[in-house]
Amino acid sequence: MRKKLWLPFLLLLLLFVIYFICFRKEVSRTWEQVNGPYGGYIHCMAVEDEKLFAGTQGNGIFFSTDQGANWKEVNEGLTSNNIYSLAISGTKIFAGTDGGIFVSSTDDIRWEPTDSRWNDIMVFSIAIDHENLYAGTSRGIFYSEDNGINWKEVNQGLTSSTVNSIIISGTDLFAGTEDGGIFRSDDHGANWIQVNNGLTKLQVNSLAVSGSAIYAGTLLGGVFMSDNNGESWQSMGMGETSTNINSLFTKGANIFAGTEEGIFVFDGTGWKAVNNGLSNHFVYTLIADESYVYAGTNGGGVFLSADNGENWDQINEGLLNTHISSFASRNAEIYAGTSGSGVFLSQDGGMNWKEASSGLTNPFVFSLAMNDTGIFAGTNGGGIFLSTDKGSSWNEINSGLTNKFVYSITVSGDDIFAGTFGGGIFRSSDNGQNWNSVNQDLTNYYISSLTASGTDIYAGTFGSGVFRSLDRGENWEEVNSGMINAQIFSLTGSSSFLLAATPGDGVFLSTNKGDSWKPVNTGLTSGNINTLVVKNSTVLAGTYGGGMYQSLNKGNSWSEFNSGLESNDVYSVLMSDKDILAGTSGRGVWKRAGK
Repeated sequence: MRKKLWLPFLLLLLLFVIYFICFRKEVSRTWEQVNGPYGGYIHCMAVEDEKLFAGTQGNGIFFSTDQGANWKEVNEGLTSNNIYSLAISGTKIFAGTDGGIFVSSTDDIRWEPTDSRWNDIMVFSIAIDHENLYAGTSRGIFYSEDNGINWKEVNQGLTSSTVNSIIISGTDLFAGTEDGGIFRSDDHGANWIQVNNGLTKLQVNSLAVSGSAIYAGTLLGGVFMSDNNGESWQSMGMGETSTNINSLFTKGANIFAGTEEGIFVFDGTGWKAVNNGLSNHFVYTLIADESYVYAGTNGGGVFLSADNGENWDQINEGLLNTHISSFASRNAEIYAGTSGSGVFLSQDGGMNWKEASSGLTNPFVFSLAMNDTGIFAGTNGGGIFLSTDKGSSWNEINSGLTNKFVYSITVSGDDIFAGTFGGGIFRSSDNGQNWNSVNQDLTNYYISSLTASGTDIYAGTFGSGVFRSLDRGENWEEVNSGMINAQIFSLTGSSSFLLAATPGDGVFLSTNKGDSWKPVNTGLTSGNINTLVVKNSTVLAGTYGGGMYQSLNKGNSWSEFNSGLESNDVYSVLMSDKDILAGTSGRGVWKRAGK
């Protein structure tokens, strides 16, 4: 009798174990963000004592208390993830976004909007003078005299509505605009006058002040200086250096300029490049404290210099703002190509990543492909690189490649094909050592995607649909019957079917080697498809604005595949026997169990 009393308990325990196993299995089938790749698009930064803030494109604000050695996301209360300006006033920090200005304490970071009327206004610059705040926006200039509680527009005399930069010099304000040059106000912005004498370029991206000197960074005009309160300007003669100035900063007697070609310093006699260690030369923003200079880049995250810019170190641990443009894998190695941070390698199924970019002189990696000898990386402007040691080192292999904007690479037998933006298709039969143009009958040279199905090669184009070659690329023919969208973002398939991704019209299917196409969008609520991958009869689609979709019947019907995924913009997907990886725009890599 006593033994029978245990039966209900044993049954309950068995049910609990079964539930626990099923629950864990279900949890494993939701997306989770992994550790890296680290980096990102840093539009603005602010520093106060040991507190360092970085504003990103797409993933809000990150915070560090150890000079950028480690970062953490601090976005509670922030309803916009695109950050264009940051400014600190005492214990408050203000963030300018594409949805107005938010404010937080620097001690307990929780964001609150300052004014609900700002919902559709982009805030590019914030200047602070005690409790007086000035905001340069996509709708002119706003002024607050109570530390951001109330705001009013102050645009009298301002003839350009987009204000990129605001600085305070003594009792005057200066505003750099998108197309009207520079304006000055001596009455808290109530009235503005244009002060462009000597200024030859009217798009002013950045302003800086040092003593009585005011500096203006322009588009296509380099840096200008005024020593008479803006009454006249003179060029500072950047010579052969970049003339597109994104940011200016003064530190002591030095002027730092962040450009699309790196960082330049003016030491009183002339400009010099200071890019040693800077693996990404597209610099958005520059700031400094007493000990360090910080540079925020376009895709490469944050760099630090302890010697006034002579040398730079990348400091991105925890900074999850990368754009993942491509994946490739073999055995236990998974590679991720990023837009601005180079190539990363994972050897644990995509959970952890390390940089694998030594020798890769262009960090904008748009395509990856592998064969038995190594991995190929196609870059945006640097051509093709090859690594034969699992990403430890890279070598440029561009002999014969006359266009270095490589958007797609695919391998077919002993041949490697590269699709370029403007130069058509190139083929190599000697592992990339030499490339030859193979564009016969190809009427559009802007190649978005390539895929191989057996010995057949298919090319997707920007504007002319799909082309097919049945003879190793020697000749091409247009195969667009039934294809209603000529913009092809991705091609994939197997021996029995092909799929094409388009922006706006979803997915198209061909079961006859491209001879005809039909739309297959049942269940797709987003028609903007960035990427497609196929394994057996399972297809995954990464979209712009709709996250991920899955089809279990070769694309004939779709269902959302987004549980746990906190990014709606997916640009690359990798599907293995065990796991699935999604590469996002601005949110790094996400992973979920495949079965």
